[in-house]
Amino acid sequence: MTLVMLIAFFALLALSMPVGYALVISAGSAILWQGTIPLVLVVVKLFQPSQSFPLLAIPFFILSGSLMMSGKLGEHLVQFAARMVGRFHGGMGQVSVVGSTIFGGVSGSAVAEASALGAMLIPWQKREGYPPAFAAVIAGLLPPSIPLILFSTVSNVSIAALFTAAILPGLMLAGGMMLACYFSGRLRNFPRLSEPAVRQKLGYVLLHAMPALLMPIFIIVLLRAGIATPTEVSVIAVAYALVVSATIYRDLTFASIYAALINTVITTGIVMLVITASSLVGHVLVTERIPTLIATWATEVLGAPWLIMMMMTMIMLTVGMFLDLPAAVLLLGPIFVAIGTTIGIDLVQLGLVVCINLSIGLFTPPVGTTLFIGAAIAKVSIGSVIKELWPFYLVSFTVLLLMMYVPALTIY
Repeated sequence: MTLVMLIAFFALLALSMPVGYALVISAGSAILWQGTIPLVLVVVKLFQPSQSFPLLAIPFFILSGSLMMSGKLGEHLVQFAARMVGRFHGGMGQVSVVGSTIFGGVSGSAVAEASALGAMLIPWQKREGYPPAFAAVIAGLLPPSIPLILFSTVSNVSIAALFTAAILPGLMLAGGMMLACYFSGRLRNFPRLSEPAVRQKLGYVLLHAMPALLMPIFIIVLLRAGIATPTEVSVIAVAYALVVSATIYRDLTFASIYAALINTVITTGIVMLVITASSLVGHVLVTERIPTLIATWATEVLGAPWLIMMMMTMIMLTVGMFLDLPAAVLLLGPIFVAIGTTIGIDLVQLGLVVCINLSIGLFTPPVGTTLFIGAAIAKVSIGSVIKELWPFYLVSFTVLLLMMYVPALTIY
């Protein structure tokens, strides 16, 4: 049954069918091929995940990010980052990294992050004299928070624990990528922002960017203190975004609310289709005990936990090149949770490794979502962008290896 599902799935992907539909059709075909499982189970398994209360956090986090970044806040955020790091070598690239780090905590969506920041920063970098291909690199490199929510649903790990553990890896990625921008700018003599472009007082730009800077802190404090559940925090975040947009920036309109709602519905629909379809695929795998068999094989053949972790990493890097991040987390998560439990890996650490690993697939060919978005906005070829990516791949792999083999970086 699993073999039939895999053959159908890859055949449908080869025909360019969307991943969500390919998952539903391939899993349904496998159940039909098996013959003894009632087809009504397909409907039940598709419906069941939609009743998860924690998953309500996804549309609300997306909505809060859309509301906050659709107006003046995004501009003030970029001005703040420019004032902080724009005068250094590779400053415009560092501005993108700082913006991605902050916006990743606001929206939780890599696609939204790449689209919103890329539309502002890529044309600006090109005007300042940066190579267009390099300008396209930075959009959406850092891992967003929605994959952590998805991993929580397949592992029963606390979302609050995952969010808290992700702080240090996120900062390490940001710091490493800022260094990559600095040395690239210095070695290649990229232009730096002139003093008039960054002469605004730090207090002024900090004050205007403060709502965006406070949002990630606000979320972590509420979760860590046990004041609210992740779903409740996401609803509070929407209320916060509405109040900030309406009273501080005064740019909230019915048109902006409508646009944010439309974006939220479309994005949530895509993610939920993958979630429900993955539930059906998971049923097929569990029925044939595939996660248990793989875990048993890994422990008997490979033996050493570090070697098993390396095997999982290679699988994730390969899968991440061809599957979207949510689908990859939901499909590989149950299998790797079974392996991690068998060899004694902390599931919070495993969750960070899975999400950072698969996030690398966002900017690797042939199906790198943010890679294509950045190249489209910069109007350059994918190949030219990939040539600029090697320092950032190096940073990502270095941080990934540290997450894999230094548990203290994620378990605290």
